[in-house]
Amino acid sequence: MPQHSTTRHFWLSGQRAAEQDRFFREALEAQGWVEGDETTWDAGWVTGMPAPSQFRRVSAYRKLNHFPGNAALTVKSRLHESLSSMKARVGEGVGEGHPLLSRLTFFPHAWVMPHDYHALQRVALAEPQRRWILKPTNASKGKGVRVLRDAAEAPASPNWLVQEYLDRPHTIRGHKYVLRLYVLISSLTPLRLYLYHQGFAKLASEPWDPDDADNPYSQLTNPDINALNTRVEVPVEFIDLGRYRAWLRDQGHDDEALFARIEDLVALTAISGVDALRRRTAEAGADPRGGYELLGLDCMIDDDLKPWILECNLSPSLGTCAAPEDGGIAEERIKGELVRDMLRLVDIAGESSPESEDASPAALLAEARAEASRVGGFKRLLPSASPERYLPFFSLPSLADMTLAEALAGYALPRPRLARRRVTELHEADSLALYAADTGRLYRPNDAAALIWLLATEGLDPDAIAETLQAASAEPPEPVALRRQVWQTLGEWCRDGLLCQTQAAVQSAFVRSEKSRAEVAADAEPAALKLRHDGRAWALRIADAAIEQRLVEAFGAGLEPLPPEEAGQLPWLSLLAAPAGYALAESSRLVSSRLTLAEVVPALSTLLLRLAARPGEPVLDVACWQSRTGEMTLLAVDDEACREALASSLGESLSRGARLTWQGDIVHVEPLGLPFTRRSKMVDDVSAEQVATPLRLITLESSEGEASAGLLPQARLDALAALLPRCHTGEGGVPSADLMARLDAWLEGVSRQTVRLPEDGSALFDTLVQSDLSSAGKASVEA
Repeated sequence: MPQHSTTRHFWLSGQRAAEQDRFFREALEAQGWVEGDETTWDAGWVTGMPAPSQFRRVSAYRKLNHFPGNAALTVKSRLHESLSSMKARVGEGVGEGHPLLSRLTFFPHAWVMPHDYHALQRVALAEPQRRWILKPTNASKGKGVRVLRDAAEAPASPNWLVQEYLDRPHTIRGHKYVLRLYVLISSLTPLRLYLYHQGFAKLASEPWDPDDADNPYSQLTNPDINALNTRVEVPVEFIDLGRYRAWLRDQGHDDEALFARIEDLVALTAISGVDALRRRTAEAGADPRGGYELLGLDCMIDDDLKPWILECNLSPSLGTCAAPEDGGIAEERIKGELVRDMLRLVDIAGESSPESEDASPAALLAEARAEASRVGGFKRLLPSASPERYLPFFSLPSLADMTLAEALAGYALPRPRLARRRVTELHEADSLALYAADTGRLYRPNDAAALIWLLATEGLDPDAIAETLQAASAEPPEPVALRRQVWQTLGEWCRDGLLCQTQAAVQSAFVRSEKSRAEVAADAEPAALKLRHDGRAWALRIADAAIEQRLVEAFGAGLEPLPPEEAGQLPWLSLLAAPAGYALAESSRLVSSRLTLAEVVPALSTLLLRLAARPGEPVLDVACWQSRTGEMTLLAVDDEACREALASSLGESLSRGARLTWQGDIVHVEPLGLPFTRRSKMVDDVSAEQVATPLRLITLESSEGEASAGLLPQARLDALAALLPRCHTGEGGVPSADLMARLDAWLEGVSRQTVRLPEDGSALFDTLVQSDLSSAGKASVEA
């Protein structure tokens, strides 16, 4: 952390009344801060937007209360554009009629002048009974807002927005009202978003009358407008959200359901603007750790108790608008607490700020948890406790978004898959260009970016693309940097509208997020069985009946009911439902994720093999086949085609895994009896004493040409190379030099052969069985 002078300085700026600075000033002066100026400041509080140069001065230790690009939310026309663009993008990814789109109906239709002038007139002609709300696109305090009876009155000039009129407002004592909500963006990458527990219902000063469209005091709720009403005793009335929710309950309404919808509205609104915020922050050269944004979101409730977003205000008013007896006392208290809680949450003094932009899961999780300890009256909405509910709405979540969401959720999340959106591919020889007709922009990706594009449009997710590039590179780049580059490249294309998340990826997230509470509770407490293998026992959590059936078929007598008294004494293994398939965990460690049902038994068997290895006694991941004469054959399988061919040829006579133990110069091979395939069973009656000599090792390989005529001799070093990736050690990690020497010496006395199969794996049974495998020691070996 950089060294500061003893005195910290705050800077106050912008066009505002002194009351807009009051709570910020009071909170920091109480901590010994003094006022500085535009050149000397450690914390800036600006009403409106500061000069662009000030953004280049921010850091984790010098914070400013804005982000560049916030106009995507705070300018009325831009907010409409952000929300509409998100709805269009999601619709293109999932298809019309998808349930996700039903969550994007919380903003009124709007027309931006003059671009949408003629579209507005066509709609008005078809529906002459409708009314409209006219608003300046970038004004505050209700200036210029009025109800239009006739859309023809809309100005055909810039800086105006016409919005559909919501004609069935919910009312309090007959008065129309709007909820003022306080929303805080504390971090852009990853996006962290909070909603304050308090706010206000702002009432119109006269009863609502649908036929009184020209009366601003019944149609509008802005306190600056209603303060001018001299016809009533209470021109401005604020009801804090605590009293509002109590009133709803007294009226027989479900306030929890309403505020769940409000929280969803707030989170989705923030997501709609995050691309613009991130882009402009990067273009301005601002350190994103040095910004935060407090927004005043206005939300109308209709007669069905459905919330609608009306606008999102920059630098919301912190002055006291209502008279003391009309809610002013509570208003002043709540706004003071809001600012103090906000300054604590964003760590305005920089006491807990990170030294570097570490994006590792541990660093992101530690930062989020430290922030949560300072949350005060704020509730975190993003990342959500159910991240699958919101990740599909990003154009593409950033890598930091995904990393933090997984760290907080505690389980693996499905990676987004992408599809072409509004782009034309142009090819010349080995070159690729991408033309976006919406913007008229031509993209010329370099060779690496072109390969990323190709893999993404073929259906690979960002992490799979990074893994593919890593494996294909002659000089592999650093994996973390490569992964970050892939996510950033795809993120830019998604923000520009060239790609969008596809229905398959979104659907898997939606299915999990829309589970009933009962189903979620059932997932939290999956069934448990006792699993025995190799003289050990585990408590095994299983997600569903489909997994249980596979496990019973494969492990047979190795599974039994788990006595309750043993549940807390045995180590845990877990096979849990994940957003994409299943996940395997050992205690609190994730072992495998994104498993299909067919891969569950092989993945669990692989884990049991690793656990069966002991210091000095390695385990080989090979198939074990015992012939009629008692000869033991170890089969090293080269690829999936060979594995399938072996399973179909020898079936349940195979088992998986063998442990090597040394007694002096004598090597004992102990089959571990695990199921070789998803349909073969665990063998629980094998032991070291049953393994007879001689022993054979056969390596199965695919061949692009003809199958080999019988068995081919295998050199000892080739056999050692085949076993190396299949060797698990009790110490963990790769085999030591000493163990390699012992394996090499053991192989010298083992019969070693190779079978090369066609790619389809045909004729394996004939090759093995008819090659006289049961004649011990018959085949000669060339070392």
